[in-house]
Amino acid sequence: MRKLTALGVKKAAPGRHGDGGGLYLMVSNSGSRKWVLRIQMNGKRRDFGLGSASKVSLSEAREAAEDMRRAVNRGQDPVAEKRRARAVMPTFREAAIMVHQEHRPSWKNPKHAQQWLSTLEAYAFPRLGDLPVNQIDGPMVRDALAEIWLAIPETARRVRQRIGTVLDFAYAKGWREAEASLRSISRGLPKQLEIKGHFAAMPWQEVPNFITNMGDTLNATQPVLLAIEFLILTAARSGEVRGAVWSEFNLDDRIWLIPAERMKGGRAHRVPLSDRAIEILGRMDSFRRTSEAEAYVFEGQKQGRPLSDMTLTMPIRRAKLPITIHGFRSAFRDWCAEATSTPREVAEACLAHVVRNAVEAAYARTDHLDRRRVAMDAWAAYCAGADQDGKVVPIKGAR
Repeated sequence: MRKLTALGVKKAAPGRHGDGGGLYLMVSNSGSRKWVLRIQMNGKRRDFGLGSASKVSLSEAREAAEDMRRAVNRGQDPVAEKRRARAVMPTFREAAIMVHQEHRPSWKNPKHAQQWLSTLEAYAFPRLGDLPVNQIDGPMVRDALAEIWLAIPETARRVRQRIGTVLDFAYAKGWREAEASLRSISRGLPKQLEIKGHFAAMPWQEVPNFITNMGDTLNATQPVLLAIEFLILTAARSGEVRGAVWSEFNLDDRIWLIPAERMKGGRAHRVPLSDRAIEILGRMDSFRRTSEAEAYVFEGQKQGRPLSDMTLTMPIRRAKLPITIHGFRSAFRDWCAEATSTPREVAEACLAHVVRNAVEAAYARTDHLDRRRVAMDAWAAYCAGADQDGKVVPIKGAR
């Protein structure tokens, strides 16, 4: 079986010299010597280099060849294993950023691209972010999800899916030996309550009193309270308000122009501003830390960062109110239907809802701005305590 000797290796003439079992000493015309193992793998002949004979002795070459044969018999690819060993193992955070960068061009909605990474930053990175991606196992993922699984179930399910995407990406890159078994991870979590219906909304009849007494009801800073009121008055989504920058506002024309990339429907949206909405912008101007046009109107504690979604949500939760921030859009829509003669298409345009009916959409050539301005001014007046005839109704504690 073993045909070569240590002395024979040193004196071998140019050519190929077999030791047995597929191990060869290859000698070039220049006299350089190297070890090569020839072996059958998946029905094909493969040659694997084992190093220079000047650095790897005959006994070491035989030992390396035997290890490689065992690896092949186990179904492993020795070259891939060696490449994996040499590779610098990324952390979960680094792998997630790679996935985000690769997938981002294929995502139509920029808001989704932003949320994809931000949810991992908030709920996965604190526990998993600094761990090598090949060391993350099912119990670690389960424990990270357990903290939010019942509190924010929909977000938790999205985080679970995104963690799985990162781990599958790591498997495809050769950094992990197995794919993530999200099914078994989910079995280790408590059953989520099935919630059907719309976002919990405050009845529209209660909105004026809520706004009037918001400072006493909610434990929040003045900018947060103003952001919530601005959201109510404009019937906008939380992300649209939190991401608003000063350059989007034309106070002369009393218009807030939200660019398409920040809208759920991917279309730019003009929001007519009521007197109170403009007054709130004036109040927020006093909180500005910079005069830059792209500065956030409702800036968070860190300069250059907007308020977080939880910053608007937590005051509602702490007050134990059975509503959601998003539900104020429903309150506005119900007010339009039940307390006014606002046409359906105008009310839907106020909410920036995309027309789903193909025929109706084909004829929709206007955003009903003028009629929407009438509706939004009436909504602002109602929220301030005016009845449907425009008379101001005194409310205890009103500003």
